Amino acid sequence: MPGVCGGPGAKAHLGSLGMRLLWDHNLSPQLVRRVADVFPDSLHVRDAGLAAASDDEVWAFALVHGYAIISKDSDFLQRSILRGPPPKAIWIRCGNCSTDEIEALLRRHQGAVHEFLRDEVSAFLVLGPA
Repeated sequence: MPGVCGGPGAKAHLGSLGMRLLWDHNLSPQLVRRVADVFPDSLHVRDAGLAAASDDEVWAFALVHGYAIISKDSDFLQRSILRGPPPKAIWIRCGNCSTDEIEALLRRHQGAVHEFLRDEVSAFLVLGPA
């Protein structure tokens, strides 16, 4: 079951910001194409010129360009707890799972992800195996 939570500053107006996903380094760039039917206009950090970027740089890019960050790294989750949105953070909590497993997880929870992205209060979403 996905978990959603707000954080400091969570009442910030997000409008249409955060409706697109920015895929972190630790997720396969193939996922952008593989789930484009349910998460269009998403971007991998590599394709955004952020292949060697720090978490601060990825966070700033997502903030400026209206992306929610999706990562297997809990650092963005922690950052969203401390700073609140935007940007929003989605933590894929599944350890050493395959690209196929991550795709299946996102497809299984796509409704929850879209609801989270529209929610102006929630700072982060945790997705993991059922």
